[in-house]
Amino acid sequence: MTLVLGSGSPRRLELLAQLGVVPGDIRPPDIDEDPMPGELPRPYCVRLAREKAQAIPSADTEIVLSADTTVALGRRILGKPRDAGEAAEFLTKLSGRRHRVITAVAVRRGDRIWERDVVTQVQMKNLSNEELNAYLASGDWQGKAGGYGIQGFAGAFIPWINGSFTSVVGLPLAETANLLLAAGYPLYKPAD
Repeated sequence: MTLVLGSGSPRRLELLAQLGVVPGDIRPPDIDEDPMPGELPRPYCVRLAREKAQAIPSADTEIVLSADTTVALGRRILGKPRDAGEAAEFLTKLSGRRHRVITAVAVRRGDRIWERDVVTQVQMKNLSNEELNAYLASGDWQGKAGGYGIQGFAGAFIPWINGSFTSVVGLPLAETANLLLAAGYPLYKPAD
């Protein structure tokens, strides 16, 4: 069995490496990631992970792994900011508040899909203008749900989480390992 990572995220690649997994191929899907009208964050995230897995062509000997991470502030979805202005808006909204980070994982083998989503509560400290502007200037907000990455510079802004750290980074390792095993991926077997 060959694993295909259906994501262009370098963070997901690094997290898979922690499990000793090196994908045989990386095929980022090209799907519409806009939320449907009135769609709530958790169902949105689950839908995107599934649609990503289904959008990637694969052979019978391939297992496809896709995921989606969404930051939710109440019922509002904070996706990847389009520019520094939107990143500043997201971070200002998150400043001093608790929010949820949802990561949904979908593993597909043939027509069968195994799915799991993980919700982690995250507290962001009150950000000063100096902290906010330094973070925006770093560019670390680019390509990250909610406009921040806990594993980088913004980790200094997160005094508390309740849940899975790896899920907030972009791939919950315990749940991903279980999904891969369920799909028949030889996770803990020595390489031939």
